[in-house]
Amino acid sequence: AVRAMRETRIGIGAENCNANASGAYTGEIAANMLLDAGCKYVILGHSERRAMGETNVDVNAKVLAALENGLIPIMCVGESLEQREMELTMAHINYQVRAALSGVDAASLRRCVIAYEPIWAIGTGKTATSEQAEEVCREIRAIIRDMYGARAARGVSILYGGSMNAKNAAELLAQPDVDGGLIGGASLKPNDFATIIAATGEANE
Repeated sequence: AVRAMRETRIGIGAENCNANASGAYTGEIAANMLLDAGCKYVILGHSERRAMGETNVDVNAKVLAALENGLIPIMCVGESLEQREMELTMAHINYQVRAALSGVDAASLRRCVIAYEPIWAIGTGKTATSEQAEEVCREIRAIIRDMYGARAARGVSILYGGSMNAKNAAELLAQPDVDGGLIGGASLKPNDFATIIAATGEANE
């Protein structure tokens, strides 16, 4: 994949990495191994990984390892349906963002991407409304502003990752604090994926 994309603007990423550079971690992939394979990005803290027991401390360690090895971490945050119904969304997101970025300085933050993926909207066919997505992405930017300042908040890329598809991409991407999408199932449908890419271009015009 890396060789095939060498002459394009497409970067190759991985779905996860281990926080340790070496040791007895059979079956795990270290960040330096991804770099050696030609990866540019790595998704960290995905809700499915968290459901398997990955903690905020684990995510933070992986973010630091990715940055140390020159990878761009795409760190995922998001609330469950129960947390949303109990009106704990913002408190939960606040904690996840701050925990994941613990020890990350302002210079390193510029190489980070944050993806908001409401757990209740992943693989369920449900999607946050554009207003709901914007509300949380705006809050994430406010958290970054509080931690790193206004300039850093303007510069960080915030993606929406909860069942974005060909039908809703344009409306979601039109939101001022949604900078792009973390696409799941729709990426396996070429025509739908092309529509989403086109919507991204329109949102940036």
